[in-house]
Amino acid sequence: MYYSGCQGIDEMVRTAIQHVEGLPVRVTPLEAIPEGLSSMVLYFLYKRKVSIYLLNFTCYQPPNSYRLPMALFVEQNLHQNQFDQESMAFQTKILEKSGFSDETCIPPSLTQLPIRKSLSFTIQEASSVIFSMVEDLLLKNNINPKAIDILISNNSLFCPTPSLSAMVIHKFRMRSNIMSFNLSGMGCSAGLVSVGLAKDLLRIHPNSLALIVSTELLSQNWYTGQNRSMLLTNCLFRMGGAAILLSSRVQDKKMAKYVLQHLIRTNRAQDDQSYACVFEDVDMENKTGISIAKSIVNVTGEALKANMAALGPIVLPFSEQFQYMLSLLSQKTRVSGRKRVYIPDFKRAFEHFCIHAGGKAVILAIEKSLNLRKQDVEASKMTLHRFGNTSSSSIWYELSYMEAKGRMKRGDRVWQIAFGSGFKCNSAVWKCVQSVGPKITNAWTDRIHLYPIDVTDIMKID
Repeated sequence: MYYSGCQGIDEMVRTAIQHVEGLPVRVTPLEAIPEGLSSMVLYFLYKRKVSIYLLNFTCYQPPNSYRLPMALFVEQNLHQNQFDQESMAFQTKILEKSGFSDETCIPPSLTQLPIRKSLSFTIQEASSVIFSMVEDLLLKNNINPKAIDILISNNSLFCPTPSLSAMVIHKFRMRSNIMSFNLSGMGCSAGLVSVGLAKDLLRIHPNSLALIVSTELLSQNWYTGQNRSMLLTNCLFRMGGAAILLSSRVQDKKMAKYVLQHLIRTNRAQDDQSYACVFEDVDMENKTGISIAKSIVNVTGEALKANMAALGPIVLPFSEQFQYMLSLLSQKTRVSGRKRVYIPDFKRAFEHFCIHAGGKAVILAIEKSLNLRKQDVEASKMTLHRFGNTSSSSIWYELSYMEAKGRMKRGDRVWQIAFGSGFKCNSAVWKCVQSVGPKITNAWTDRIHLYPIDVTDIMKID
């Protein structure tokens, strides 16, 4: 009776070991192993850490014809006759201080007179961005679309039927048993939410490949009213996207660029101010838009503190943790005159930082609060300058920038920090497993020799 009950477990252990090690092995039948020992074997296999490798990623590079120079933005708005003089002056002022160059892009439907907002134009934008990224990624890595086991797409505001993930499956004729997921409404931090989901699925299903498609589509979400908090989105968000290829296959270790070390997610939706600071709503004229509250910087700071409190103990050296705890104790007992809690030096834990390019105020606030150097925020500032806020994909443009500069060396650790509506702060820590040379071809290749650009004046906070 025990023999028949163990046959299924025996096969489970055999399969699990083959998946974990990636090699054919000889397993002793479990009927010959004491019952307690077989349970220990299963427990060991379940708890054994499965490494998550980042094989490669690619970022969307819009055609030059999609550029939206400042002069064109102003001229288009004047001819649209949609905004009053105050709204025009407000948008012009925001753009002048945004840190944007004339290279940022929007879909061509939004530069027509009058602008064209429709489902068909958004589908066209989705196809242009997503299909080109995925095709480029698969070709670069010589991956057959049918080899993809897990597909995750994320887009906050556009949620069509069939879903964006179904569009990818249809276009590339992927397998019928692929595990497919489509995330919506998760904000600019959705890219790392997707990485977290992929991580969990890859550990449950070892020896698998996961493809993440991270983008934000603008065609249907361009605001045409007069509400200033909603007009900010027109000035901040630009066209972009990223496709990321992850693996839990042991044989991919040698070809991987990075290995995932930690992923920490913080959600403060229980707080009223945090929940409402980025909100989709309708204005007095019943026009839909995304409202960004003035409290966004403070809310971001609180979310970052909570995220750092969870991340710090697992990445910081003991000396930094000790100084932090000592300052907390001193403040509570009033032993010293210290008014502020000691901020740990995260530069001792990471060589590189990818801070979500949500806006100049957010980047500068984090630079100041973490006492970062100019070179630590260079990738974030340059991404904001050239591509604008591309939502969930911005941290991948920043990592592309570092690769194009030849800065990613074997053993280097990079901290990706993303913020999003809800309000959320998500962190991912990657370790570079092989140096990435500057000859790599990515979205920065054609311009990298021009960067960094001095944006000190336009990056100052008024």
